Amino acid sequence: MTTPVQDPARTERRRREHERQAVVFGLLIAFLAVIGLAAVAVYTGAVNAPIGQTAASPSAAAAPESPVPCLPAMKGQPDGALPVPYADVRLRVFNGSGSTGLAAAHAEVLNDRGFDIITTGNLTYQVPESELRFGVKGIRAAYTVAAQYPEIRMVLDDRAGKAVDLAVGVEWDRPMAEEEVPLSADEPLTNRPGCVPAKEITPVKQEKVGAADD
Repeated sequence: MTTPVQDPARTERRRREHERQAVVFGLLIAFLAVIGLAAVAVYTGAVNAPIGQTAASPSAAAAPESPVPCLPAMKGQPDGALPVPYADVRLRVFNGSGSTGLAAAHAEVLNDRGFDIITTGNLTYQVPESELRFGVKGIRAAYTVAAQYPEIRMVLDDRAGKAVDLAVGVEWDRPMAEEEVPLSADEPLTNRPGCVPAKEITPVKQEKVGAADD
């Protein structure tokens, strides 16, 4: 599929977004590399740990295995469900990686694309891989967000509203460059392989994090 049609004035904006994204993720990667080298030095005994006892890391906690829901049939969209306009996607971004700054970095990139970032924050536990959590009313919105990433886990939970939660995991990918996102405003979204109709899925319990879903 082609990318959404955009006016020529966005070309310069895209360039600035890509430069900003490169700087943000570049700094984060450099920071994580420094932390990793320090951890290796402590582990091997080359450097003494700054505290007397080893700090316990939060245990990784993934959502229970659950099928990915198929896209719903939409009135007025006989060829299939269309992407949700970015401005209409209410998105909460949480850091479940244990590394500083990742929620803010992902939120900044997605906000620059027009997504409605309603909150960011840190989870009290680690998520093994990045995932999207959403309710039945947010399936199209979740597919629209998922298209921004090369790979991301999708989990249907029991929330009542349309907001989507992005949890950045220990294993995470940065958003793809906007011109590489396989979406077009007038072309239907594509179901995930092996998807199951939402009515046949038992949703997992919604994680109560940050502001209430709406």
